[in-house]
Amino acid sequence: MNTRKTGGRSNDSKDKSFKGRRSGGKKGTSTSRNGRVKNDGESKKGQKEIKSRSRYIDYKDKLKKGDPLPSFNDDAIRLNKYLSNAGVCSRREADVLIKTGVVSVNGIQVVEMGYKVKPGDVVKYDGESINAEKKRYVLLNKPKGFITTMDDPFGRKTVMGLVKKACKERVYPVGRLDKETTGLLLFTNDGDLAKKLTHPRHKSSKVYHVELNKKVSREDLQKLLTGIKLEDGTSFFDKAEFVKDGEPKEVGVELHSGKNRIVRRTFEAIGLIVTKLDRVTFAGLTKKDLPRGMYRHLTEKEVAFLKMTK
Repeated sequence: MNTRKTGGRSNDSKDKSFKGRRSGGKKGTSTSRNGRVKNDGESKKGQKEIKSRSRYIDYKDKLKKGDPLPSFNDDAIRLNKYLSNAGVCSRREADVLIKTGVVSVNGIQVVEMGYKVKPGDVVKYDGESINAEKKRYVLLNKPKGFITTMDDPFGRKTVMGLVKKACKERVYPVGRLDKETTGLLLFTNDGDLAKKLTHPRHKSSKVYHVELNKKVSREDLQKLLTGIKLEDGTSFFDKAEFVKDGEPKEVGVELHSGKNRIVRRTFEAIGLIVTKLDRVTFAGLTKKDLPRGMYRHLTEKEVAFLKMTK
């Protein structure tokens, strides 16, 4: 086999020379990095020291890796969240209830913030047992003739009758629509989200299609945008426009107020009577492909959008 020569010597001879320098040319000896020649006894002694140190380090690491980790019970949840999941109230309101001592777990009154409820615990609020249910979000296209209430002592038709088969959990309407108003109405047992969507600070947007008893002028629309004084404050609409391809009696309005009968009362204040009122959007949700009197469950994407909306 041909070998490449370097400096008059072959690589094979160079390798032999290099091995000779490393071994010191004598059997039973080795050379350290500083050039000191060590015999086999010294070398074995050093190897024992290294092995000893290695065993010590490995032992320490083994102990460290083997330290017990804190155990977490993923099924246990904070009591305020439990109350919120059950639809009793929001988490913040739950903290107040806990402090007042009206909540008990397994027959023991709990006033401790951060207390965690475990599976199988019996939670009672004001003496009544409650259960943390799976959160549900149901969107209804409300027809005329139904009142927005959980039950009615006079036996009138309520919106609850329209969604009673939507889920086994008990859901509650978010806000309200009066008996003659149609359109979107959201139901949920998520107390935190319901509180958020109805609180004035969060300003959930609502768009209504309004039909009136007579023609609407552009001056009327401008008044709605400027502000109309009512008994309980000034009513402002964010937008007020004529409905495209509609009659002069039809307008679309957008607002954030959640006051009772706010649209009807505002138009009445400028001499116009609402003959038909339909809520077409609520907090970004639309009634597209949702026939009147029918309901559907929100998608995960829609729920996430509602929770992220400021």
